[in-house]
Amino acid sequence: MNAKREFALPETTTPGPPPVASFADLGLPPELERTLAEQAVQEPFPIQAVTLPAALAGRDVLGRARTGSGKTLAFGLALLARTAGRRAAAKRPLALVLVPTRELAQQVADALDPYAAALGLRLATAVGGLHIGRQATALKAGAEVLIATPGRLADLVGRRDCRLDDVRITVLDEADQMCDLGFLPQVLEILGQVRPDGQRLLFSATLDKNVDRLVHEHLEDPVVAAVDAAAGAVTTMEHHVLHVHGADKQRTATEIAAREGRVLMFLDTKHAVDRFTRHLRGSGIRAAALHSGKSQPQRTHTLEQFQQGEVTVLVATNVAARGIHVDALDLVVNVDPPADAKDYLHRGGRTARAGESGRVVTLVTAGQRKDVSRLMTEAGVRPTVTAVRPGDAELARITGARQPSGVPLPGSTAPAADPGAAAGAATTLGFRGRGSSPGGRAKESRKSAEARKLAEARRAAKVRRGR
Repeated sequence: MNAKREFALPETTTPGPPPVASFADLGLPPELERTLAEQAVQEPFPIQAVTLPAALAGRDVLGRARTGSGKTLAFGLALLARTAGRRAAAKRPLALVLVPTRELAQQVADALDPYAAALGLRLATAVGGLHIGRQATALKAGAEVLIATPGRLADLVGRRDCRLDDVRITVLDEADQMCDLGFLPQVLEILGQVRPDGQRLLFSATLDKNVDRLVHEHLEDPVVAAVDAAAGAVTTMEHHVLHVHGADKQRTATEIAAREGRVLMFLDTKHAVDRFTRHLRGSGIRAAALHSGKSQPQRTHTLEQFQQGEVTVLVATNVAARGIHVDALDLVVNVDPPADAKDYLHRGGRTARAGESGRVVTLVTAGQRKDVSRLMTEAGVRPTVTAVRPGDAELARITGARQPSGVPLPGSTAPAADPGAAAGAATTLGFRGRGSSPGGRAKESRKSAEARKLAEARRAAKVRRGR
């Protein structure tokens, strides 16, 4: 659970331009100023005020910014303004945005689309999980700006469906997450193919040794912008640790899920996510699962349902912490505590975005307390610690928890009514707790195997009697 040691921000040898107070001070193309007004974007966020003047001037930028701080427009407006008036040849984009996940690529594309359209610039996306042939066709037709995940872009370059030697502006968004997901080799290879005299804009919530390598090898005299402290220090975000008995964990999580309003809940494994989602739907709660085992169309549809309120509980693995943006989400619950401080910060970063308020709640059993306390210290967080039981007024005050209807949703199965089922829920639903018993899971597995063998023997006997 040790957080990676961060390096010191490099000192800028050449100072950047001063921050601006309004977008009007930037000298943006009129089309962009008009679109900002149409999108009701009135004043720049701190990261935009600091980085846009430098980026528009062609300087390399190193921005430390948490998700939801407004960094998409911080790099996007500069990238589009500096690309305006140019036309890309087939398969040769002029600007590149690298992101760690498919979802973030789509969100960046959606955010930049109205501004690109106003300037007559063409956007293309290249991500895994979708048809590579269609992406190659879009590049062949010509796209000034390419938004891509490293793996899929490497595939397109390898197939000769994309060339990067015309790319003059490269953005690395959520660079720490790209490194954590194992993309560093592809990122380094891609950076070796874009124009060596081009501009680089790197944004990261944390700055560890892998990001250090990217900075020192590929940024030239960058303007450094660290307008946000670590994500855990955001003043509009509350942090709560709820001490629960292991036997109460399922009921506690279920009552929180039944709250009025949306909630994002994290569990460790795909199996646990699927089982808990089935349990919630059987309890009458509109829940949906999101993890890497789902196809990209399924993941996109689930996120749309959650955004629109058709689904009120999104149950997810860490995949949802990688750049997912959901407006007005005020509660994130770690049903399973995260593995380290960095995961905690990225999970929590789904709430309290762009100045909004939000709460991060972590359910902690007795055997997890020491590890979670250490994790919070590493994350720079001082949580409020409260012992709760299902039905407690304090649980309702902190999370909005309430009793679920108990009426299964169409297509779901009602959860077991036996009180003993709730006591065993931490195991049967697949919750990983540091106090859980591997021996108990092995015993359950052996029982399942024995039951299958008995059923097969009975079927064989019926076949023999029927002959």
